[in-house]
Amino acid sequence: MAARWKRLAIPLVILAFPVAFWLIISRGENHLKRLPVIGPADIAANGDTIFHTIGNFSLLNQDGRTISQADLEGKVYVANFFFASCPTICPKMNGNFLKVLQAFKGSDEVRMLSYSVDPENDSVPALKAYAGKMFADRSIWWFLTGSKDSIYALARESYLVPAAAGKTAEDFFHSDQLILIDKEKRIRGLYDGLDPYAVDTLIAEIKVLLHEYVEKN
Repeated sequence: MAARWKRLAIPLVILAFPVAFWLIISRGENHLKRLPVIGPADIAANGDTIFHTIGNFSLLNQDGRTISQADLEGKVYVANFFFASCPTICPKMNGNFLKVLQAFKGSDEVRMLSYSVDPENDSVPALKAYAGKMFADRSIWWFLTGSKDSIYALARESYLVPAAAGKTAEDFFHSDQLILIDKEKRIRGLYDGLDPYAVDTLIAEIKVLLHEYVEKN
């Protein structure tokens, strides 16, 4: 009987390795995986790569608090562009985005930024009401408003999102992307905010990104 179990044990152990590997990946804890850095890059005189980064900004969140890159130091964050009165993709996109909040509720390392592309109508009170409807935790998820020119420039030049300013927010190219940014302000991933499975991938890859910093320390 003992010899029979030994013969069975070897193939079972072999089969267990791919199963365990899949479980590690699916939980976002694949220590071997590294996310790419997305965007244009230059080579410095010393040969180092200079990656594209998100520029600084100064905007108001739903509580009327000024938010800038200083508030994101040491944070991984996910950004998107929306407007509160959007009847089409924004409700579904932010509904899926809510899964990120639920996954990282209470985290001191993860933030979520939703930039309004209709700041003329999306005042601080309007964003506060919208955030309330989304059950957004204001310590993690910030809805931002401010100068339309600065938001559109930020979309085009920093987040690399097409942003053709028109007379209304509907003229803004509706991006469904959720954009993952690392602690060095570099773009590390783009995800379809309308696809629940893509948002699950985003959550897993946030964990992968956070583990990069654990390994560095």
